Amino acid sequence: MTNTNADRETLRELADAGNEAALDRLADLADTAGDLEELSELLDEGSLHAGFLLTRRAKATGDLRELQRISDAGYDEAGHELDRLLKAPGDKQRD
Repeated sequence: MTNTNADRETLRELADAGNEAALDRLADLADTAGDLEELSELLDEGSLHAGFLLTRRAKATGDLRELQRISDAGYDEAGHELDRLLKAPGDKQRD
């Protein structure tokens, strides 16, 4: 059986050294644990995967402010989703 704490420590070391796959794995672990704070921190570190996971959550709950924050943090797809949600009620023929 794998020691999750050791894995996190190793993943963090690899991510700090620039390993994007390790950063993505940390985002997956944070998402599974429901740790939105860690996901946000990972997004701030440049994890596009964390941005994807946060966007998926914000989209599911219709959280427009969170989509704006994620977009401002550098995940462009959140901005596209925000625009889509903002345009949908006023002009149903655009989608």
